[in-house]
Amino acid sequence: MIRIAHVISDLDTGGAEVMLAKLVGAMDRVRFSNTVISLTDGGQLDEQIESSGVAVHTLGMKRGRPDIFALPRLIRLFNTLNPTIVQSWLYHADLLSTLAVKFSGSPILVWNVRCSDMDFKRYPPLTRWVQQVLTQWSATPAAVIVNSEAGKQQHERLGYRPRRWDVIPNGFDTQRFQPDSSVRVSLRKEWHVPEDAVVVALVARVDPMKDHATFLNAAQQVAKARQNVCFLLVGKDTHTLAPAVAAKGLTDLVRVLGYRNDIECLLPGVDVLCLSSAFGEGFPNVLGEAMACGIPCVSTDVGDARSIIGDTGLVVPARDPAALAHAMIDLIDRGPAAREHLGCAARARIETEYSLPRIVDRYTAQGEAAEPAALA
Repeated sequence: MIRIAHVISDLDTGGAEVMLAKLVGAMDRVRFSNTVISLTDGGQLDEQIESSGVAVHTLGMKRGRPDIFALPRLIRLFNTLNPTIVQSWLYHADLLSTLAVKFSGSPILVWNVRCSDMDFKRYPPLTRWVQQVLTQWSATPAAVIVNSEAGKQQHERLGYRPRRWDVIPNGFDTQRFQPDSSVRVSLRKEWHVPEDAVVVALVARVDPMKDHATFLNAAQQVAKARQNVCFLLVGKDTHTLAPAVAAKGLTDLVRVLGYRNDIECLLPGVDVLCLSSAFGEGFPNVLGEAMACGIPCVSTDVGDARSIIGDTGLVVPARDPAALAHAMIDLIDRGPAAREHLGCAARARIETEYSLPRIVDRYTAQGEAAEPAALA
């Protein structure tokens, strides 16, 4: 059996964390034994991961605060777990895992890089220093996995020179995320939205990279140009956007739902999914989730969004509210039948290219390829 220790910064509901939870829950337990180690005290995904039969360990680090005792704790865990492979997710976990592998003698290390177009000037000095160190150490792991071509290209520009790149995109459970017209009416009633209104949703935590300001500017333009449109804001801390929503005169048209762990239950009530991110995205999970639910997407040109969407939606430049508004209006004006046609094509694209079993198979193939080296 191949024993994999996954090390990640935390277990809140970010893209990397969600993909890790999906991966360990879907891998063949006969061939693989997974353990998840969070550098912090865990997060919102602890219960989901443990319910799939995977043990979760936490190191208790505080966000943004170096902890000299975290390294010996991680080394002791590696010595106890005796993993065949250590797979680290995100920069801080990559750094700590590299040091722990060196001192524990764990045989195989794989980094997992999830971002692209990062604006490192916006990040704390510690994060910038970690990224610079990792650039120098990038030949240390047996492989570096990225979830997007855009992420690979950016890290090559930064100076990453790994022994091997593996591009493995995110995968989606098309049984969990699927169209469901039966709940549309009840969702519209819950949101106090007319049945014939066009609902445009932005599902994203409040973070500079998600660029809610551009979305709200675009929404204001759409509201002025078209009647019978409504906007949803879903994600952690979206309630803090109420003053910005009011300043745009959108209070009556915006529904703020906050953090939700049942996105698959909300998407069937949506007509258009919008991604307004300015930077930092590799493979945005929300695009795949919406497409699997048969929803056409409007996205800024970040990460691999253009190749994910293909011809099933629209892609516009980042930080361009007018272009984003024009694309939303375009999909609104096409009408329900055209949007349904695009949505069907979007779902078919996810089923063909990005279904969870297909992506899990690529991870397991990567793990099986590493096992002979571990046993050598």
